[in-house]
Amino acid sequence: MENFFSLLKNEMFYGHEDEFETLEDLKLAIETYIEYYNTKRISVKLKGLTPVQHRNQSLLV
Repeated sequence: MENFFSLLKNEMFYGHEDEFETLEDLKLAIETYIEYYNTKRISVKLKGLTPVQHRNQSLLV
């Protein structure tokens, strides 16, 4: 979990702080990032799969 929050801050927040005018804007950006992270972001640790693909693959075994 700590690794995820570190990635979230590094990839979508640091250097982008001025882009969020309200807390609602930040909340929407975080929700969008979580969706991206789980469904589109490929991970080397997961052998080139997204977290969702990895979980689905492990359910088939």
